[in-house]
Amino acid sequence: MDLLIWSGATLSFLGLCGLVYCIFRVARARKAGLSDDALRAAVQKVMPINLASLFISVLGLMMVILGIFLG
Repeated sequence: MDLLIWSGATLSFLGLCGLVYCIFRVARARKAGLSDDALRAAVQKVMPINLASLFISVLGLMMVILGIFLG
């Protein structure tokens, strides 16, 4: 079960890194002083990465919980 816990923790960390990447990318777009349409396009471009990172993070946390429960 240790393998399940550590692989889940790794997945959660990768998801967290993806979320931080999305935050920095949108913050950089906001600081660039783009128009509303350009800023909306930049945020829409980052949205799939954000959702995938969130899914990976939740999947990793579920693996950790399952590993603790079964261990």
